Amino acid sequence: MTELRATPLTPEDFAPFGEVIAWEGAQPITINQGYAQRVNGLARVDVGEGLVNVSLFAGKPRPLAVAVMERHPLGSQAFYPLQDRPWLVVVCGNPRDTGSYRAFTASGRQGVNYAPNVWHHPLLVLDAQSRFIVVDRSGPGANLEEVLPPEPISIVL
Repeated sequence: MTELRATPLTPEDFAPFGEVIAWEGAQPITINQGYAQRVNGLARVDVGEGLVNVSLFAGKPRPLAVAVMERHPLGSQAFYPLQDRPWLVVVCGNPRDTGSYRAFTASGRQGVNYAPNVWHHPLLVLDAQSRFIVVDRSGPGANLEEVLPPEPISIVL
């Protein structure tokens, strides 16, 4: 069995796979007569010829192992937690090459935007049912591919 050690999620380490979505480190602008702040440009939402789909996910904990990898060839997919609980992000360059897998621990104040065609594990939460806002593509065409890993891969925190 291959062990995959999770490391903290950083924009630099995650850059080959997409963007980290986070308030920290961003440059907010003041809006609404000074009663709110806004941070722009946190992720490039790519829906190709489709429509933007905003949805809510509720994930529950699963075993700390890589069960399946998926990708969305027709658009990006962004996840942002709605509570301050850590969660896991698993990506790879080639799902048949266990050496290409990476695992990241995301804080409850970090989201990710997977670029189109990036192999990633479905939502991995660590405790209690966790809710996420998800922004991705809807529309015609096959926008989901799934592949099983070549051997069992356990995730080590």
